[in-house]
Amino acid sequence: MSFSLQPDDRQRSTTTMPETPTMAETQVEFELPPNNYWQASARPLTSLVFVLPMLAFYETGILWLGPEAIRNGVDVWLRQFLTLMGFGQYFLLPALTVAILLAWHYLMRYPWQFKPTNLPLMAAESMVLGLLLLCLAHFQASVMKMEVVAASTTGHVDTTTRHVIAYFGAGIYEELLFRLMLIPALIVFIQGFAFPKIAATFAAMMISSLIFAAAHYNFFVAGGDSIDGYTFLFRLSAGLIFASIFALRGFGIAAGSHAMYDVLVAFS
Repeated sequence: MSFSLQPDDRQRSTTTMPETPTMAETQVEFELPPNNYWQASARPLTSLVFVLPMLAFYETGILWLGPEAIRNGVDVWLRQFLTLMGFGQYFLLPALTVAILLAWHYLMRYPWQFKPTNLPLMAAESMVLGLLLLCLAHFQASVMKMEVVAASTTGHVDTTTRHVIAYFGAGIYEELLFRLMLIPALIVFIQGFAFPKIAATFAAMMISSLIFAAAHYNFFVAGGDSIDGYTFLFRLSAGLIFASIFALRGFGIAAGSHAMYDVLVAFS
């Protein structure tokens, strides 16, 4: 359920791999020392521990604010889908988020351990990546003489508590849908047409980024932004960057850098 570009130390199978690609087969690996920060921090279990405070902050904040809360658009879509399927329990979506990461960790046969000392390093890495994306946003905005926009569907940029809460939800649920769920599914689908793994990976990253960008506009969703060249180009670029972070650094860093960028925009 991953196509991460980092290595792992899970058990290797000696049986012949099937011709039809599986989710585990979408992983591309480089050689790094076992259990180093770059490898360990990208694993689903560490990602889960890292995003749990953000998830708790978002869900608690939504309940605290009540009618004044701003829900992330993807959060709304996923809950509406679950309700249509007959699963309308409020805490089901965050529970499913936890379950997906745990299942991913189990299926990849990673060791059930993590280093607490990696968590502050992951927070710092997310902040640095968020700052780099903010620099890109300012560069694109200066070239096209536009204002910097957030990467998420939370309405106008604002420094109020409700917007900051919504941005943490965006970091988790947009990465959950557009990266963690959509990209591996697209890779498996594209590989079904006999495309090489690398080609399928890059195609999946581009398709998911196009969908991510389009999902912010009113032709795709009611209440979205009016489309224009700058915001679409930036969100497409941001989608590709988040997809690359997800591939190289795992879900936790992708969600953290996404949330950090949106929060930085609010206060910049």
